[in-house]
This record gives sequence, C-alpha cells and structure tokens, in this order.
Amino acid sequence: MDKFLINGGNKLFGSIEITTAKNAILPILAGCILCEDKIVLHKCPLYADVVNMIKILKNLGADIKYLTKDAEMENNCDIIIDCSNLKSYNIPHELASVIRSSIFSLGSILGRFKKAKVAYPGGCEIGARPIDLHIKGLRALNVKLTDKHGYIYCEGKDMKGGIVNLDFPSVGATENIILAAVLTKGETKIINAAKEPEIIDLIKFLNSMGAKITGAGTSVITINGVEKLNGCEYTPIPDRIIAGTYLVATLITGGKIDIHNFRPDHNQALLEKLKQTNNKWKIKNDILTVKCDGKNKAISKIETSPYPGFPTDMQAQILALQTKSKGTSIIIENLFETRYKHVPELIKMGANITCKDRTAIITGVEKLYGASVNATDLRGGVGLVLAGLCAEGYTTIENVHHIDRGYYKIEEDLKSLGADIERID
Repeated sequence: MDKFLINGGNKLFGSIEITTAKNAILPILAGCILCEDKIVLHKCPLYADVVNMIKILKNLGADIKYLTKDAEMENNCDIIIDCSNLKSYNIPHELASVIRSSIFSLGSILGRFKKAKVAYPGGCEIGARPIDLHIKGLRALNVKLTDKHGYIYCEGKDMKGGIVNLDFPSVGATENIILAAVLTKGETKIINAAKEPEIIDLIKFLNSMGAKITGAGTSVITINGVEKLNGCEYTPIPDRIIAGTYLVATLITGGKIDIHNFRPDHNQALLEKLKQTNNKWKIKNDILTVKCDGKNKAISKIETSPYPGFPTDMQAQILALQTKSKGTSIIIENLFETRYKHVPELIKMGANITCKDRTAIITGVEKLYGASVNATDLRGGVGLVLAGLCAEGYTTIENVHHIDRGYYKIEEDLKSLGADIERID
C-alpha cells in the first residue's frame, strides 16, 4: 500500500484548478446505462472511484474509450461511453464491494432491463449507511426486491410511476430513484428529496438527453417517464469538496493561492463558517483568492447537515483546522455515527480533542507534531494530510488508497503549491 511522507511547515503559494466532482461523475456514469446512444463526458479525472465505476459499466457490456492521449497520466480526460450493447444486469461482489456508488447502478439497470442483481455496496466504513431508503423508493415504483446471499434481486417488469416519501433527504436514494424512474411509465414524485448540487447536475445531464425531470434543487422532484434517451456531450460540475479542501489547506499552513473553477454558490455553508477564522478572501468570476498567515481563530460550533447545510464531507478537514486554531470549537456530526476515526490519529500528532458520541470538542494547540498515522477513510485521510502539512517534522500517512478514491494525485497538486509531500511505497 502506498503512503504519503510529509515534511510539514511549508506555506502554500500559487494557483490550482478544481477538477470535476467525483460525486457528480459517479451517478452520471450510472445514468449512461439508460441510453443506447454514445455519450461524451468531458473533464473526468480518473479518481479511483471513477475507475471502479467504469469497470462496473464494462462488466455490464459497455464500450468505453478515452479521447485524451495517455489518459492514465491526465488530471482530466474525455470519455466516450457506448452502452448500446449491454448484456448483463448483474454487478458482482468483487466490483460492488470496493465502491458504494455501485448502488446507483441498481436504478439504472432496472430502468434499462426491468430486472437487476446487485451485490451490496462497499466504500468507506464511516457508519451504517443503510440502503433501506433506496429499497423503499424502488418498491414505490412497483419493483419486487428480495435479499439473499449478499445480493439484491430486483424484478421490475411491472414498474410504474409512484410517490416516494423519503424519511431523510438521502443523496444516494434520491439519485437512484431518479435513475429508476426516467424510463418508467407514468409520473414519479420524490418528496423530501436531496438538494445537493450533484443532484441538480445529474438532472441537467438526464434532461439534456431527453428526460423530463423538474424540481431540481427543491425538496420535491417530479419525473415523467420517457421511452428513450438520446446521446449527448456533457461536462459535470467542479468538486466543491476538493475546492474546500484546498481552501482549508491554505488556512492551516498560511500562504496565498488562487483557486480556479471555484463555485461559491456550492460552498456557502463552508464560507460562512470560515468567516469566523478572521481570514479574508476575494472571489472574482470563478477564482477565489485567499491570503493568510496560518493563525486562525477557532470556529465556535459546526454541525453537519444535508445541503445547503455544512457538508459532512468537509468535517474532517475543518476539524484538522481547529486543532491549530486559537480557542475551542465544537463539531457535531449528524450524518454518520462513526466519522471520527481520524481523531485518534490527530491526537497522536498532539491535537487536543475530546469525543463523545457524535460530538467533538477541539481546543487549539500551538503546534502539531509529525507522526505515523493511518487513513481509514477518504475524508478522514485527507484531514490527516492537512494536519501533516502544518505539523513540525515528518508525518507518514498509511493506506492512502482511501484518499485516491476522491482526489487524483493530491500529492502532485500540493507539491505544485510548495508542500513537501511524496508518495512512497
């Protein structure tokens, strides 16, 4: 397994362009299953999760080509997806186990074949994350589901539109139900739908191919089924979590960077909280410029919640920032019950953190110190990277394959900004 070796203490200077959002690309790739024409997706970084989703599509029978020369070496590449000759409706365990987003394919496969066999999804172990909302939603569309031997078997020959009331605005369940309903006769209405920018992006993508979906960005989404979708060319949105990560990286180390392809409308909750750090930034067009000395005031209280609230995917990064901020901060994690696995690793580095249940109390310290730490999930792992950037001495981070799931060669981005970081084996 690869590791990161970081010699902390360098300030960050320069500019960085934010790549396309992992959490936008994955459901869009699943949506390609619904279309028998060719689709071109532009500017797709080959995050590990994206590579695994492409393997799932190929296993179903999709033909996928990279338009960019030496695509494996590129931060962004254009992909042609041809799902005209899909022959399988099965996602085996060895593919589903490495990526939770494989569950999105369930709705798309049902929409295409009216039947599906999908192994239970994997991904980061950050909590139970049950798929009961997905199952409830599909049953509302008259899908018959059975659960045996670690697989979900679905029979959808009598699928029809229906009303889905979500108990919680789950992103995954909202996307899955949308994908299942696009080619299903009748009207489907999702009540208490998720509002994330990635949901809006998926709907824009599907509508560009001829889907009839309204209500994107609201709590009620309506899908009127169509008979077929047409091919298209599409560029998904930039990654708001990567943008937030590099913004926080600059605050924790000090320096000055320009973040290109920044969408302030997607990052309002983060920007509002960061105002308490006493730092200044300016936004012109799609460029955010931040300049700071690395001395931050603590943010008094942060609670994660569904969009447009503070994103759970920024919790680990903002917690790392609080470890070196002046004062005390309280963080409440409302979405995932075991998303503090990075905390013991930060304590190894000298952080002053007390956790109880879903609450973390962080009192800022003068210095963090390099240590050997372990990444147990994607966002927690990148939180450790940020801590290592500002720590005194060397930090070694194990199991960085978790970080690769959502950041494409993050060490190269950070080196381009002046960080002393290497990938080693």
